[in-house]
Amino acid sequence: MSENDSTVIEPSITFADLPLSEAVLKAVQDVGYETPSPIQAQSIPKILDGRDLLGLAQTGTGKTAAFALPLLSKIDLKQRSPQVLVLTPTRELAIQVAEAFQRYARHMPGFHVLPVYGGTDMRGQLRSLQRGAHVIVGTPGRVMDHLRRDSLKLNGLKAVVLDEADEMLRMGFVDDIEWIMDQTPEERQVALFSATMPRQIRKIADTHLKNPATVEIKAKTATVATTTQKVCMVSGFNKLDALTRILEVETFDAMIIFVRTKTATVELAEKLEARGFAASALNGDMSQALREKVVDRLKKGSLDILIATDVAARGLDVERMSHVVNYDIPYDTEAYVHRIGRTGRAGRTGIAILFATHRERRMLRSIEQATRQRIETMTLPSMRDVRDMRIKAFKEDVLKSLDMGEQLDTFREVVKELATENDLNIEDLTAALCFLAQKDRPFPDGKEPERPQRERRERTERERSSERGGERRERSGERGGERPRRDRREDNEGKVRYRVNVGREQGISPGDLVGAIANESKISGRDIGHIRLFDNCSSIYLPEGVDTSTLDNLKGVKVRNKSLELQVWIDDGREPADTRNSRDSRPRRPRREGEGAGAPHRNEGDRGGERRQRRPRKEPQT
Repeated sequence: MSENDSTVIEPSITFADLPLSEAVLKAVQDVGYETPSPIQAQSIPKILDGRDLLGLAQTGTGKTAAFALPLLSKIDLKQRSPQVLVLTPTRELAIQVAEAFQRYARHMPGFHVLPVYGGTDMRGQLRSLQRGAHVIVGTPGRVMDHLRRDSLKLNGLKAVVLDEADEMLRMGFVDDIEWIMDQTPEERQVALFSATMPRQIRKIADTHLKNPATVEIKAKTATVATTTQKVCMVSGFNKLDALTRILEVETFDAMIIFVRTKTATVELAEKLEARGFAASALNGDMSQALREKVVDRLKKGSLDILIATDVAARGLDVERMSHVVNYDIPYDTEAYVHRIGRTGRAGRTGIAILFATHRERRMLRSIEQATRQRIETMTLPSMRDVRDMRIKAFKEDVLKSLDMGEQLDTFREVVKELATENDLNIEDLTAALCFLAQKDRPFPDGKEPERPQRERRERTERERSSERGGERRERSGERGGERPRRDRREDNEGKVRYRVNVGREQGISPGDLVGAIANESKISGRDIGHIRLFDNCSSIYLPEGVDTSTLDNLKGVKVRNKSLELQVWIDDGREPADTRNSRDSRPRRPRREGEGAGAPHRNEGDRGGERRQRRPRKEPQT
C-alpha cells in the first residue's frame, strides 16, 4: 500500500509529540529544533513503526533528521556490530550525515558512527570497523571494498538508507547499490530518499522495499522559499569584473560560488585571492583532509568565499552561508535547486545570484518555472557604487581605530613631529597617511571603463539577434535539455579539434556526439565546441588539456554501434567529402560582374554548354 500524508500533517505538531526515545528528544532540544519539517513529521512515525519508506523531497528539506532520529531511537547500544547502513553519493554528504548522527546521539553513551569513503587511508577505517560501530555511513564504492575484504559485516544489520538515490543514479552507482543490497539480510528495513523518481530508482524501490509507505513533498519551492533570487545579465561584460563588483558592494557573511569544472574552482579562487578576498577552492581533486580543513575554516570564519563544483558541494551545510552565486549557469533546473539549497536552510534567509547571458534566457525561464518564482534582474553595481562602498568601509575602519586609546599615543607624537619638521598642514599629512593605508586597495574614480567601439557594436548585435529570436536556434546535447547555439569562434576558443570516424552515412547527428562524450566522460556538453559532419567522419572541438585516460576511454565509446576512434585532427588543408554541400543543397549561382540585385538570373536549364564564370575576386588595394 502506498500512502501520501501531505493532507494529514498537523501544523502544530512538535518533536515532543513524536514517539522518539528520551535521549534523542533531549538532543533535539539541545540543537534547538521545535517543529519538524513536513518530511520529518511524515517519515519519523513510519520508520519507528518499522515500515519501509519511499521519501520524495528536494534537498534542504530536512531528510537527514527524518531518518536519523527514528533509527537512533531504535539502536541497541549493546550490539557493537553495524545496525544501520546509510549510502550517500559523495564523501561530503557521508561526512555531513555522520556528523548529524553523532549530534543527535550526544546523550547515547557509547554510540559510534563511522563514515567510510574513498580518498582516505583504508587502514584507519579498518581499525574503526574492528572496534565496532553502530551506524555506517558511506559511499557505494568504499562500502563495496569493505564488504569484499570482509572487514564490514552486515549480518546484524537492521536498516538501510539510500540517501539522494537519484544523485547516485546520475553518478553511475545503480549497479553498486544493487550489489550492496543483495549482501544485506533478508529481514531489514529500507528507507529510500530521492528528489525525483526515474525508472531505475523506481525499479530499486520495487525490488528492495516491501509494502513501502510513500511520503511526498510536492512543493518545489520548499528549498527556495526563504531565498531571494536575482539574476545578473553579463552579456558583453567580463564575468570576473562583474563578480568583483558584487563582492565589493554586497554585504555577505559567507558565500559559495558554483562553477562547472574543477580547474575553474582553482583559477577563480586564485584570482579572487589576488583581489583581496578570503577565498578557497573545493573540488574532487583535493585530498579529503584538505577539503575538511577548507570547510572547517569556512565554518569558523577564517574563510569567507568557497568556489566549488556541484559534486564537491553535496551535503555542505554551513550556518553562516548567506549567499550562493551561480558563476556558471547550471545544466538543469534540478542542479540549480540543489545549489541554492546551500543557503536559506532551516528557516534562515539567503540570497542566490545567477550570472546569465542573453543566449541562456531559455534556461533562465526553465528555472523560474521549476521554482515557481520570478527571478528579479539585478543591476550590476557601478564603479561609483564600488568607490562609495570602499570609502565607507575605510571610514568605518578609521573610526574603529580611534577606540584604541593609548595605543595611538605614539602615532600622535609621530604625526606632530612630521607636521612640525616639514611645515605640513594636517589635511595634507592626513591624506598622505590615508594613501599609504589604502594604496593596495585604492578608491576608483567612479567612471565606467570605456569599452572599445567594436565590442560595443558586437554586443548590440548579439542582443538584437537574441531579441529577434536567435535563442530559438539551439542544439540538443545536455542530458534531457537543450543547448543554445553559440558563435563558432567562441565555441572553439581554447579547444583542440579532433576527428571521429562516424559521419552522415552512419546516420549520426551533432547531438549524438555531444551526448555520447558528455555521458561517458567528465567533459560537459557545454564545454564541447563546434561539430562538423562529413560523409564518413566528423570533427569536434574539445577543451584543451583533456587527460590521456579520458581520451582513451572515449575511443571505445560507441555511437550508432560504431566506435568513435577519437584522434587529434591533422590539418593538411583539405576537408573530407561533405554530402550535404554536394547533394542536399543546390549551389548558389555567383553574381557576375555588373549584375545588380534586380538582374535576371540565367535559366538553370540552359543547355548551351556555356559554363558560368565565377566572379573574379578583387585584388586588395595597396
